[in-house]
Amino acid sequence: MLGRSAWRNIGQDRIAAFADITEDHNFIHLDEKRVRAETAFQTTIAHGFLTLSLLSAFANDVIPKLKGQTAAINYGFDEIRFIAPVPAGSRIRGNFTLLGLSTRQSGHVQLTWRVEVEIEGQERPALVARWITLAMMEEAS
Repeated sequence: MLGRSAWRNIGQDRIAAFADITEDHNFIHLDEKRVRAETAFQTTIAHGFLTLSLLSAFANDVIPKLKGQTAAINYGFDEIRFIAPVPAGSRIRGNFTLLGLSTRQSGHVQLTWRVEVEIEGQERPALVARWITLAMMEEAS
């Protein structure tokens, strides 16, 4: 493993803000009373896409810039699995393992990561993903 990010709090305010931005107002994210009455959850849970969206912040904590790198961009995912719900009030962090690195014809570097998002105090991760990023490199002179 390359490293672990700092913990991030997933409070109800963050979940509600994400619901507003994405227009996903499913009650499982917003209505604790209804969640307890109608589901097996004990409290509201974060959107899976909220958890996924924090990968960039986690990566900024962990992944060092390559020599000559000018920017990093998201290239996509080969796999994303949402394993366990993230209850409101939880803390999560990203664990990164470098699976592959290759230089593209453009000179940019493609990196493939295994990312696991850990929920503090829980055995099962919130998600696991195979994430591909590109390190944009300065042009050789």
